[in-house]
Amino acid sequence: MLSVKENMIVEFSAPLLEKFAEVVARYPEGRQKSALLPILHLVQAEYGWLSVDAMDKVAAYLDIRPIEVYEVATFYTMFFLQPKGKYVLEICRTGPCCLVGAERMMQHVEEKLGVKEGEVTADGLFSWRGVECLAACGFAPVLQIGPEYTFYENLTEEKVDLLIDELKQKAQTK
Repeated sequence: MLSVKENMIVEFSAPLLEKFAEVVARYPEGRQKSALLPILHLVQAEYGWLSVDAMDKVAAYLDIRPIEVYEVATFYTMFFLQPKGKYVLEICRTGPCCLVGAERMMQHVEEKLGVKEGEVTADGLFSWRGVECLAACGFAPVLQIGPEYTFYENLTEEKVDLLIDELKQKAQTK
């Protein structure tokens, strides 16, 4: 279920706890569990992923059981349960995309980055994964790149190489 290779001790900062309080205040008394999704997004934005310790602390903050947090975090693909790269390349792996080369693109990304699905490059810039439908079957193969979730269609190996090179340059200028 949980696939965590590393864990970290998490202490939520005062500014983050203030944001939590703002989120919880949006919901009726006794319905603090309704704040779970936005709070998980805040935690992931702060730490880059959701460690078990972070999820446990969210559960304690909301006064719910840890399993209730794990169920949500493992259901939604926008939450990461292990460290990820600064840029996450998500390649659609459903049937229509596979028919026109998604599997070839995934193999190419693995070779180009030198990491398997779910791993992080040594420089911390990239990770990649296959995802379910990105709703662009007519423009397949497609990928999106987080954290901005920019979208790219009609992929070729050359387009993927150019995209990765542009992201490397972008990271160097920041």
